[in-house]
Amino acid sequence: MKYIILFLSAVFISSVSQIMLKKSANKTYESKLKEYMNPWVIIAYGLFFGATLVTVIAYKYIPLSLGPILESAGYFFVTILGMIFLKEKVGKKKALGLFIILAGIIVFNL
Repeated sequence: MKYIILFLSAVFISSVSQIMLKKSANKTYESKLKEYMNPWVIIAYGLFFGATLVTVIAYKYIPLSLGPILESAGYFFVTILGMIFLKEKVGKKKALGLFIILAGIIVFNL
């Protein structure tokens, strides 16, 4: 159970880094070098790297077939973080898509 939580933590960290990259992409920069060498981008890629390492460690202790199911939680994390930090709206299609993902997770666990 603790490795499932570890895996989900890595998914959450990865989702946070995606939001950081999106926030960085919404800004304009003087040059391409400044666009990629700003603190938001560097920290976000560092978080991606750390999340990847944590995922590899977690995969040693959870079934391989469970990984993609847990990884789909990232859609929920990104949606919620996008609503909070990017002021994105969740429309009917996105809500339906999230519901289908949730239904798939439930069916897998049955």
